[in-house]
Amino acid sequence: MKKVEKVASGANFAAVTVGKTEELNQYALPLAPGVEIPGKVFVGGDLQATGAEMSFQQFAPGGSVGFLHTHKTHEELYIILGGDGEFQVDGQVFPVGEGSVVRVSPAGRRSLRNTGDSPMTMICIQYKAASFDAGDAADGEILPDQVVW
Repeated sequence: MKKVEKVASGANFAAVTVGKTEELNQYALPLAPGVEIPGKVFVGGDLQATGAEMSFQQFAPGGSVGFLHTHKTHEELYIILGGDGEFQVDGQVFPVGEGSVVRVSPAGRRSLRNTGDSPMTMICIQYKAASFDAGDAADGEILPDQVVW
């Protein structure tokens, strides 16, 4: 099974790589003894993230999450990077594909499947619902320092 690789780190950052998207099928997320989700890898722990969790996942053609799930406090953003599929939230089914972004509240009963004939790749970002208090770039601060490449 493939592992997340550390690229660099410092006092204020961490950088990792999961490799090329076509290599995501080399990962598997263990859920319980003998139970794995193929093609899924979390990176929040490797990044030492303190406000969110993030995962990459690749579904083979015909592949799916395989179950509905909710969260206690986490809202999720699903970002489809490639492929075609269907998303289900609270019984409503709708198409997704490259460029689709879906937000699901903690109580939303969700699942996802690949309906295409090629792999479907996505990123999922989890964060505590109702915790964001600044819009757009309002939290950012442009610094006078010069960028050094």
